[in-house]
Amino acid sequence: MKIGFDAKRAFSNRAGLGNFSRNTINALCLFHPENEYLLFTPDDRKNLFLPPENSKVLMPNSIWWKAMKPVWRRYHISKLFDREKIDIFHGLSHELPIGIEKTDVKSIVTIHDLIFIRHPEYYRAADRRIYLQKFSHACTMADRIHAISQQTKSDIVEFFNISERKIEVIYQSCNPLFYQKFSEEEKVEVLEKYKLPYHFLLSVGTVEKRKNLLNILKALVKCEIKIPLIVAGRQTNYMLEIENFIQKNKEKLKVYFLTDTSDRELGILYQSAEILVYPSVFEGFGLPVIEAQASGCPVVTSRSGSMPEAGGQGAAYINPVSEKEIGNAILKILSDREYRQALVEKGSTNAERFTPELFTQQLHKLYTRVYNV
Repeated sequence: MKIGFDAKRAFSNRAGLGNFSRNTINALCLFHPENEYLLFTPDDRKNLFLPPENSKVLMPNSIWWKAMKPVWRRYHISKLFDREKIDIFHGLSHELPIGIEKTDVKSIVTIHDLIFIRHPEYYRAADRRIYLQKFSHACTMADRIHAISQQTKSDIVEFFNISERKIEVIYQSCNPLFYQKFSEEEKVEVLEKYKLPYHFLLSVGTVEKRKNLLNILKALVKCEIKIPLIVAGRQTNYMLEIENFIQKNKEKLKVYFLTDTSDRELGILYQSAEILVYPSVFEGFGLPVIEAQASGCPVVTSRSGSMPEAGGQGAAYINPVSEKEIGNAILKILSDREYRQALVEKGSTNAERFTPELFTQQLHKLYTRVYNV
């Protein structure tokens, strides 16, 4: 098969949709090299993503389209399908190009979440309107919808009135790097590089309100937990609220912020941390939970949304709005060695459900079914 991808996020997003896109493309190229893979992208940032050798990158090649990259991606890609003899096009991040419905190419779209509908308070009205138009178009036009969790599938059915039969749940994969074991020397190198403590809690993800960092800090203060917290993730305006709280409680908190760590460095942080604390209000999947489990790091996360789907029996679940529950879960793991070890073992077993090989087996079966219809 000749499979095309909307690969913009692979080249432009450091985390989230970017990680999913890179992991998917890399795994397919590795485990199913019999196919041809075409990566459509308006930008080619090789410092972020170096495409596999058995893939081909297609970009705007005229002065006009280079000046109109968003239009090229949204409207022109579908006009290239005949020339490139595409069999299947996969929109990896909620979108399909306008005009794909006028081609003979089969299409699949991955929907990660519908948080902008379920929790509109986290989004600007203008962004919600754009997302609604793009997501609904993709779900309507796609031959099949790939949902990354049962929670996302339920939301697609509820909010877009799409038939369940059109939606297939395939859990996303975890970067194989997080299954590797790093040496003590490698851990020391990273901790010394960023001048970090050797004993710490870890929070991973964009510093935005939905990720709920403020409640982690409040839990540390309320439960008098003195261990430092390392926060790894891109910062937003929410940082103002975070900084104000830290300033008011500077005698009770020690917080370190990292904004540009590599996947390798993040893997080392997971393996060095006492606990990953991930009390997000809502996620389509919650990949940091799996990354931590694969790395042998115990996890505290929310019992809401898709997190129980991701974490299985290998996580301590809490109410994300309860500072006391967050704090008590942290204290139990820190104080009860047997409980901590049981979480690590169950988490490690759970993480095996999300290997790239298993993910691509399921995804490739979906491609084959769609292609043969």
